[in-house]
Amino acid sequence: MRATDPLKLRQATETTACSAGPREGAGLFACASVPGVLRSLVLPFLILAAAAGGPTQARADTVRIAVLAFQGSERAAKDFEPTLAYLGRALPQHRFEMVPLDPDGIEQAVQAHTVDFVVTNPGDYVDLEAGQGVTRLATLESSDHAVPTDTVGSTVIVPNRPGHPTRFQDLAHRRLAVVSDDAFGGWRVIWREMVESGVEPEHLQALVVTGFPMESVIEAVRSGRAAAGVLRTCLLEEEIAEGRVRPDEFAVVAERTQPGFPCRLSSRLYPDWPFARLAGTPPELAKAVTASLLTMPAVDGRAWTAPQDYTTVHALFRELKIGPYAYLAHTTVSGFVRGHWQWFVVAALAVLWWVFHVVRVETLVRRRTAELTRAIEGREAAERVARQHREERDQFSRLGILGEMASNIAHELNQPLAAITNYAEGITRVIDAGRVDPAFIRNGARGIAGQAERAGVIIRRIRGFVRRREVKLEHLSVNEVVRETLALFEGQALLRGVPLSVQLAEGLPRIAADQIEVEQVLLNLLQNALDVMEGSPNKALGITVATRRTEDNVEVAVRDHGSGLTPEVQAHLFDPFFTTKPQGLGLGLSICRTIVESHGGHLWATNEPEGGLSMRFTLPVLAEDTP
Repeated sequence: MRATDPLKLRQATETTACSAGPREGAGLFACASVPGVLRSLVLPFLILAAAAGGPTQARADTVRIAVLAFQGSERAAKDFEPTLAYLGRALPQHRFEMVPLDPDGIEQAVQAHTVDFVVTNPGDYVDLEAGQGVTRLATLESSDHAVPTDTVGSTVIVPNRPGHPTRFQDLAHRRLAVVSDDAFGGWRVIWREMVESGVEPEHLQALVVTGFPMESVIEAVRSGRAAAGVLRTCLLEEEIAEGRVRPDEFAVVAERTQPGFPCRLSSRLYPDWPFARLAGTPPELAKAVTASLLTMPAVDGRAWTAPQDYTTVHALFRELKIGPYAYLAHTTVSGFVRGHWQWFVVAALAVLWWVFHVVRVETLVRRRTAELTRAIEGREAAERVARQHREERDQFSRLGILGEMASNIAHELNQPLAAITNYAEGITRVIDAGRVDPAFIRNGARGIAGQAERAGVIIRRIRGFVRRREVKLEHLSVNEVVRETLALFEGQALLRGVPLSVQLAEGLPRIAADQIEVEQVLLNLLQNALDVMEGSPNKALGITVATRRTEDNVEVAVRDHGSGLTPEVQAHLFDPFFTTKPQGLGLGLSICRTIVESHGGHLWATNEPEGGLSMRFTLPVLAEDTP
């Protein structure tokens, strides 16, 4: 018998009664749903009644084919009567008869050998293959799908209202309608998707089992007996096409896209229905039926093709521990070994390797000890030689840096000394004009003192370069650093008649940088721009300082309106001691690049199309300010 799915949750056994007689046009009978005990009593009588008067016993040339009627016997007849008709024409010596049944009815018919072939969903086929030995002969394919044989899946529907569930997690603590708790496309496919999304069946408020046909699931959701329902893929589109469901009546939960698939779905797709033979079906008959099926032309876009691989269905059953893999849910020793045999093999190999390793280590330990002793002695000797070489190299490096700093001090002190000169000249002009303002003179004196201190800071910073390369990082606002730097520089710019303009972006994130060094870079770039603008015909356009955000960096740009750079100059712009100024040392831009790169940024020059040059550098923002 079919293994029962381990659903340990409160199942609502809301069902409708079985029809008193066969539906109009049904091949055998039509039954919506009955309670489990009553169904187990009714179905055998229905099967025996059909078999008693059936041609299998009366005529040897009658072939009975059980068909899963998940939408009722009328729909089963519509879908598979063309197949039976073609088989009848291809094999006129046999009369083919359809027996539409529900899953339990198919299983009992196979057990009783009252049918010769079975057409059912892939889940029921895997159950029958493992329990009854049925074998697939062909698989349905649809010409309107990207993968013609992968068409079986599930669609979870909910009333299309504001705030309706959109994910499997939203179905927790709600009632879910299914046609049967062992239906493949009507439950098991979605069961797997829900488990992988972290929603176990016990997280549902109840599983409402409606019984066949599957349209009863739609009615359960429509009437409010369930918050959501599980349908086989494309059933929703068929109901809309028939006018029984409004196009906007239902929404789909956890909808996924499948290229080339024409229907909405909530799950991955599995191979279509197989046409299978029973173990006792004569091989000659099975061979003739298989050959006929594979030559059958497509009807309504559907035909039969070679039997497909149902490995994905086995993977579903194995993951859910149901059907042929129900033993995985039990903790017996044999079941545990069968379910984890790979680990036992790995453990055995590990034990064998450990034994071999112990023997090998025991053999090599003395040899290794001697080798390690010699290696340690050799390494200590090499370290002594390397330490001596490193001390000599560091001494030479410090001497070279000291020579570099001698020129650097003179170059860097030019900025604060120029500011001191500006303050002193301003105070002098005020005094000469006879407008002695103590507050103005006091501010000027403080400015001179501040610049003197700044010169001392620059000297200490440059001396620090000799002893170490790392910088002191602070959390800074680039815009504030720019404003403070311009406050030092604007006097010199005004004195030369070059206007300054500022374009600072709002809301810039903070950076981790050394403020003195960033100001040093800005002052160098501003001074170079001022020197270029000194004799430029576009002097009135002035110098522009701008900031902006670029991905994970903050960019600062100093734009002048001079003559720009020639290719030759641009190729050597950042080389030490390269300069185009008659009195220049050629260290400014080299030092600036070193400072920016030590902060993890980048400095470069760009000729502007309208004329002039933009010197830009970037600094990375703080990690906590990165989105």
